[in-house]
Amino acid sequence: MTINPDLTLKFSPLHRLQWEEAQQKFVILYPEGMVELNLSSAEILKLCDGAHNLGQIVSELEQKFATSGLTNDITAFLDIALNNGWIQQP
Repeated sequence: MTINPDLTLKFSPLHRLQWEEAQQKFVILYPEGMVELNLSSAEILKLCDGAHNLGQIVSELEQKFATSGLTNDITAFLDIALNNGWIQQP
């Protein structure tokens, strides 16, 4: 399964993205466990709010971090997130 760039992305209601104070990291919590995220992964997932598609996420992050050329890295991470069930597309 790969990301459809035209559709919005939404974080799965079966998972929870939250800041874990003890670990000083964002994590994904779900009934079977927890996934620790690096800063860039968390920033991508925070934009999976049902209002942004791939291009909009790339644009916001490139603007936020004053860089360019993030499309391939963000797409690769979102494909992983989609295949792990962390995000959904309508």
